[in-house]
Amino acid sequence: MQIIQDIETIKEPFKSAVITIGNFDGVHIGHQALFHEVLERADAMDGTAIAMTFEPHPIRIITRNGHPPLITLYEQKTELIEKAGIDVLICIPFTMDFAALSARTFVEDILVRRIGMKAIVVGQDYTFGNRREGNVDLLKRYADELGFEVIVADWIHPSNVDNNRISSTAIRKLVMDGRIEKAGKMLGRNYQIRGTVAHGRDRGGRLLGIPTANINLHDELSPRVGVYAVIVQYDGKRYPGVANIGYSPTFDDHVFTVEAHILDFKKDIYGQKIMVNFVRRLRDEKRFSGISELVEQIDLDIAKARAILAPHFK
Repeated sequence: MQIIQDIETIKEPFKSAVITIGNFDGVHIGHQALFHEVLERADAMDGTAIAMTFEPHPIRIITRNGHPPLITLYEQKTELIEKAGIDVLICIPFTMDFAALSARTFVEDILVRRIGMKAIVVGQDYTFGNRREGNVDLLKRYADELGFEVIVADWIHPSNVDNNRISSTAIRKLVMDGRIEKAGKMLGRNYQIRGTVAHGRDRGGRLLGIPTANINLHDELSPRVGVYAVIVQYDGKRYPGVANIGYSPTFDDHVFTVEAHILDFKKDIYGQKIMVNFVRRLRDEKRFSGISELVEQIDLDIAKARAILAPHFK
């Protein structure tokens, strides 16, 4: 997949460009359906399948005070879009100047003239341009004049999800509530965080005999405090594990941590990148009377996680 981070570098329009546009936070199955539609239309036209997204997330620039944590950071988002089969990803640096572009300028100058758009795939609530002045009806009017096709995708209503509509907002709430299995159904995969393994408080291995890999979260969404069965990816391999998210109340730390114990794993991975995929929530975080009671509970958590994760490692 070709990644373009500056539209000024596009010197000539793409061949029969079919494009979809969005933030694509989460790259959930609704987004994947849009990509599938783009790929089918591009194939029929012998054209180029293109996705356009924005970095940083527009709400971070427009609101300026607070923003929701991201379901997928940029690195993972690009990986997932490439996996979907898209030919070209155009990532627009989102600024207030870009936000001020009129709907007409965005469609005519950027999409049609520079990119060569012949078809666009959007959701029913798609908006664009300064103050979201553009919508699907306006896009269709431009299409008649400028010579491109507008394909409006249907909402995705999967039978295995008890929500009316799949959205990044719905997924974000599910993850924050600890309902990661339902979030996974909307995502089409397990919810994942990733980061570099950092030195923690040196208690897991030394005091408990259960070493953990500590990850510092930055912009990404954290699941609800608690203990989870997880699959850890490191160096191209997958390992079962148990992750604790929270404040270690038994030790009165009051410091938020994300730490994963990788089962049957002995390597020193400080400074290395890992990915933690959340499969099932096991329990709330709780205070124990002492180290022995805590270790006993962790042993139970590990046994439960092994049973849950066993089908993933057949």
